[in-house]
Amino acid sequence: MQPRGDRLAFGGPGIEPRWSHSNKEGIGTAYSSDSRLWYTLWRGIVTEVYYPRIDRPQLRDLEFLFSDGGSLFLEEKRHLDATTERPNERALGFTVRSEEPGGRFRLVKSVIADPHQPCLLVRAKLDVLDPELVGKLRLFALVAPHLEVGGWGNYATVYELLGRHVLAAEKGGTALAVMATLPFARSSVGYVGASDGYTDIAQHGSMAWEFDRAPDGNVALTGELPVGEVTEFTLGVAFGDSIQSAVTTLHQSLATPFELHHRRFLDQWQRTAAHELPLARRSGDGGRLYHASRATLLAHEDKLFPGAFIASLSIPWGAAQTDEDRGGYHLVWTRDMAHCALGLLASGAETTALRALVYLATQQKPDGGFPQNFWVDGTPYWHGVQLDEVALPILLAAKLKETRGNSGFDPEPMVRQGARFLIERGPATEEDRWEEVGGYSPSTIATSIAALTVAAGFVRAGGDAASAAFIQDYADFLESHVDLWTVTRSGTLVEGVPRHYVRVRPASVHSTVPDEGPDLGTVWLPNLPPGTPNAFPASEIVDAGFLDLVRYGVRAPDDPLVVDSLRVVDRVLKVDTPFGPVWRRYNRDGYGQRDDGGPYTDWGQGRGWPVLTGERGHYELAAGNDPAPYLEAMERFATTTGLVTEQVWDGPDLPSLYLELGRPTEAAMPLAWAHAEYLELLRSSADGAVFDRVPAVAERYQGRERRPLTLEYWTFNRQTSRVPPEATLRVVAGAPFRLRASDDGWGTLQSLESRRTGLGLEFVDLAPLRGPDRSWRFTFYWPESDRWEGRDFEARAAAPG
Repeated sequence: MQPRGDRLAFGGPGIEPRWSHSNKEGIGTAYSSDSRLWYTLWRGIVTEVYYPRIDRPQLRDLEFLFSDGGSLFLEEKRHLDATTERPNERALGFTVRSEEPGGRFRLVKSVIADPHQPCLLVRAKLDVLDPELVGKLRLFALVAPHLEVGGWGNYATVYELLGRHVLAAEKGGTALAVMATLPFARSSVGYVGASDGYTDIAQHGSMAWEFDRAPDGNVALTGELPVGEVTEFTLGVAFGDSIQSAVTTLHQSLATPFELHHRRFLDQWQRTAAHELPLARRSGDGGRLYHASRATLLAHEDKLFPGAFIASLSIPWGAAQTDEDRGGYHLVWTRDMAHCALGLLASGAETTALRALVYLATQQKPDGGFPQNFWVDGTPYWHGVQLDEVALPILLAAKLKETRGNSGFDPEPMVRQGARFLIERGPATEEDRWEEVGGYSPSTIATSIAALTVAAGFVRAGGDAASAAFIQDYADFLESHVDLWTVTRSGTLVEGVPRHYVRVRPASVHSTVPDEGPDLGTVWLPNLPPGTPNAFPASEIVDAGFLDLVRYGVRAPDDPLVVDSLRVVDRVLKVDTPFGPVWRRYNRDGYGQRDDGGPYTDWGQGRGWPVLTGERGHYELAAGNDPAPYLEAMERFATTTGLVTEQVWDGPDLPSLYLELGRPTEAAMPLAWAHAEYLELLRSSADGAVFDRVPAVAERYQGRERRPLTLEYWTFNRQTSRVPPEATLRVVAGAPFRLRASDDGWGTLQSLESRRTGLGLEFVDLAPLRGPDRSWRFTFYWPESDRWEGRDFEARAAAPG
């Protein structure tokens, strides 16, 4: 193999690169660990291709151009009308039919991945229907590398090998190579916007330029396919850690007939049905979205790091994003991943769910927490702390234990560490599940209560009854305070409903003395248009996160506060579409497509989320109602290829921007979490009970009077200054200590040794003050370091809230 020549393309480094659109028509991979390649489709063309990990997009676009050598110049994604289909309901292979609007020609493609090697295969057939174009229509393949997760810095070359030209590009330790079974008649590389094939053909009607290399820039590769008597061919794009490796893989893949590849590809996917539960009969679409959701989630698992599931094979509003946005949604979010595993478990994929749990356990930090999100190799990307992302793996472990019984993997160490983190770092979360505001979140607290309750069960089953009681005590503390912390008494959003849950009671985790009085404070919202207000009373910002209290069994569905809160949510957040109801995340949300249809870039307008339609369906089932309307709405929100988006358009139709009421925006598509929610709702419908409901939680907190506030917690993370007069004050720390305490202003002293738990936490219980105008004053002696804390703390007797 040798370079064809040394003709250098002009115009480097090219125009600023952008990623592709995010509202995908299809995502695919071979169901084999050998392939290590994922692909997506948009408007009939291949957009991002990921290799060798699912979090590493390496290619922006693969499409075809058409010319008659004169005035006719058409680009596949812009000018042709494309229909994308998924012929096999369980396999992620696609057939694309692209028609010239005037009916003059048609291109039909079948897109799969080589079942055993990292090579994308496109079987294409061009039918020229206009007699005047027969013998004149020319076809070109255009490939835009974005190697090593970026458009800048790519190096493109044309090589000669075995009498044929191969297009290639490399950057860092990654390379790709392009060739077809029909040899290129002409081939070139160039800089995008200056000397690339698109610019060349648009100007000249043909490939007037043939450059051999285009180093260090935003480059594109172009090859002319001499369609004439032969109108059917296979195009391959192979990847490797060097050009030699990619070229070898490319030749090996193209040496096997496409039909054989295709048969093996389908056979691999068909095997995934072996442990599939018969849930299709509960659907409203004959199982179309059921099979698509299952395959979509399976495709979101990495192959170098088995068990790692990313949030989406997409970059939201990708066409507006530059190389600076390296993460997109192709990262692991513990929350999304736990939902994915639960969704697959609900469909019968127990082994896959266990693999996900084991992976998560290996990513847990020494303190019991998890990074906000991270690459599949465990490298953190963002560094926020979200308590629900600590709780959800515990719930996954409990559900797997319930489903599978004992396995060779013992999750109890992970569960213990997670429980410690929730106790030591709670109850306020640095960020709620929408990742923007910190404080006391009904959703986060509900998830924590459920996780701590099942954690107590794990620890009790392990023979440590004392630590189990300690964990359950904290869950009880959260349950007895959630309404005090997260309910407004002066709501104004709906007349006649002054009491309802709010999205979050804002609080900074860096402020160790909490303000937990009746005033919920002010919430500062991001993502709003410049110059508009962004500070609002917390009592006026709502979401439906409180439904997690019902989902996990903390509250009954007919709890008056839940019912009233639903009245507010439905009035403020619900949008009716031709496909069914959908809800926005919260009022005044700025994360979404702008009102004029423009992309979200730092600000926008939050739109309807189909995943919230699924969450509402779970509530309705818990309330004894039929979840079918919500299942059917999610099915209608899906695309024809079975993908569910993060957000649907909920404004007036903008046809020129392809924005229609109830159809996808340019937010992430697919959203794995939405597919998981659909699978869980389908399973819940089949079972007649919410799949995520924790029986131990419901048994403990429903059907009896609310527990009195008998236990108050003091931690270094939450140094409460108030304690109900009848409540015990539990002082908790992460190391052994001796508490020097007094309830009469240091007139008399008590010296209390801390009690050890099996979580690595220590505690001392201070007796109830039982009267007004009294307080506990205390300080710490740390025997391991032989030092006093050097400051006093005080907690006064006062009624809560």
